[in-house]
Amino acid sequence: MIKEGQALADLHPNIVVKVPMTIDGIKAIRWFSDNDIKTNCTLVFSAGQAILAAKAGATYISPFIGRVDDMTWDGIELIAQIADIYSIQGFPTEILAASIRNPLHIVRAAEAGADVCTCPLSAIIGLAKHPLTDIGLAQFLADHKKANS
Repeated sequence: MIKEGQALADLHPNIVVKVPMTIDGIKAIRWFSDNDIKTNCTLVFSAGQAILAAKAGATYISPFIGRVDDMTWDGIELIAQIADIYSIQGFPTEILAASIRNPLHIVRAAEAGADVCTCPLSAIIGLAKHPLTDIGLAQFLADHKKANS
């Protein structure tokens, strides 16, 4: 894991090495952190895992909120819990909300303290859409057409 991650990091300083939440992954994150290589600890499903990743020096952690929801737990609550812990402890690790399923996930993750998210384009486009915007735009266009007739 370290050998592959170092080879990737050597390609460009903007590379962030994705590391799984495992015991070996935590060891690799510590090594990467000690060597100024940015990491994203992925497959995070609990606050305990988030603490381990932050203590090891992860640049980002990726809690999978959609998958947590699938287990009938609350993925957004997990984001909030991690954000609270990180704030209390002063951890610089950023929270990257993953497994976003819809526009509401994006908004709720931001409210809960996520720093960034990874999501499908449909969820991002969904942020811009609202039925009242569509109705308002149709009315503006109709008014414009009347005024220019």
